[in-house]
Amino acid sequence: MKLNNYPDWALAILSGILVGVSYLPIPARILIYIGLVPLLHIWLNKSVKTSASMSYLAAVTAHTIAFYWMGLNQGATVFIAFLSLVAAVFYLGIFWVLVGIAISFLQKQFKIGLMMFPFVWIVMETIRSFGSMGFPWGDLALTQVSILPMIQTVDITGTAGIALFICFLNGLFYLALSATRPKQYIFGAIVLWGIVFGIGSWRFNEVEKKSIASDFSIAVIQPNVNPVQKWDRSFRAELIALMDSLTVEAMASQPNLVLWPESALPVYLRTSPVRKQIQAHVKKNKIPILSGTVDVETDKDRKHYYNGSILLNTDGSHEMYHKIHLVPFAEYVPLSYKFPQLKELNFGQGNFDHGSEYTIFNVDDKRFGNMICYESSIPRIAKKFVVSGADFLTIQTNDAWSGDSPGAYQHFALAQLRAVENRVPVVRSANTGISGIIAPSGKAEQELAFYEQGIIFGSLTFLAQDWYTISGDVFALMCIFIGLGLVIWEWVRKQS
Repeated sequence: MKLNNYPDWALAILSGILVGVSYLPIPARILIYIGLVPLLHIWLNKSVKTSASMSYLAAVTAHTIAFYWMGLNQGATVFIAFLSLVAAVFYLGIFWVLVGIAISFLQKQFKIGLMMFPFVWIVMETIRSFGSMGFPWGDLALTQVSILPMIQTVDITGTAGIALFICFLNGLFYLALSATRPKQYIFGAIVLWGIVFGIGSWRFNEVEKKSIASDFSIAVIQPNVNPVQKWDRSFRAELIALMDSLTVEAMASQPNLVLWPESALPVYLRTSPVRKQIQAHVKKNKIPILSGTVDVETDKDRKHYYNGSILLNTDGSHEMYHKIHLVPFAEYVPLSYKFPQLKELNFGQGNFDHGSEYTIFNVDDKRFGNMICYESSIPRIAKKFVVSGADFLTIQTNDAWSGDSPGAYQHFALAQLRAVENRVPVVRSANTGISGIIAPSGKAEQELAFYEQGIIFGSLTFLAQDWYTISGDVFALMCIFIGLGLVIWEWVRKQS
């Protein structure tokens, strides 16, 4: 197959389709192994300008397919929901353009574009994950979660290791298409995949064998409430009664903790009279509840609103966690702290304040950190909790805004990645799904499907703290420095 026979725009769109489909919850994950091949052809053989423009076309195509669910937000008008999708897609496209420019330049100057491709991609994913606009949701590692052996190295390499592996495979398949004798490259790709799968299978089995079931159990509540109806005042009493009955049922199994989803009740629970009703269950059964809740604090200047979580303890006390990483344009407007007038813009956002403390909760001598919604997509937040002493992680979320779309399944897969990276159990409560208990191996031990009301009850399994949690993003930084070293080496060699 000669890629020169096809127009650049067709190759770019083909790459976008192959990559985008790989993120969907369908049996198409392996397409990512060849998804970047058409784009690689452009980067290595066309001008920097063409590489940049075709990278953008491919990225827009890929991200539209992978994340179209962003445009289904029931909490915003159709126009705002569509605008948010367009803005996200065009913003994310910039990072692919940078990759295209870098590889095309390196190929033109030093003939090392293909060799540098994996390292440049890791640099891009690393940069894209930082800051208030960070989006690690788009990392290539997400495409491999459904094949559990393929993600078993992330506790050592982070998600960068999976990206490196996928880029190597794409490079080998590109060489196979370009070579007169492609068999050696195809064989090499198969061997590489087999090695990673084999090591991953061995590690998965080892973790499963060394996982020790504890007597610490959690009841996870999934109320399955329409997110728009939840905030209707006329529905409030019915919702409180629903959560009350589900909690009574959950406590009958005598768990150590009951986990509610994000913003479980449409009240400021810390200061609401409703808290006394819930606290009565906690005191009577001697079982604490962790509930998602909006919160408000007042200082001399103004009121501060937070998306948060409250742990209701058996002695009547409470502890708070305020969400640290807010979703831009959904929970706040960037730069609104410097320019308060930006809050007047109506994107359907919540205008929340950022939390600042990584609260570690303690229940029956088990310490845990809680992530709210989008925070679970960010490896550094989970790592920070575990480094701070968390034995397990909880996630509270409301993925109902986009309906039963790929977004909910991708979000659950990100929770599986956090479990493997840190080798700790992850417990997830989602308003309409997908709720679940995830083992340190990444295996979903229990799940509640989307749009299903119910309770999950299970005991957690534990492992010792693993290397990645201690070392952080060392592997990604190693790859970046190796790539930089190769460029400097080639530059010096060319000068001499």
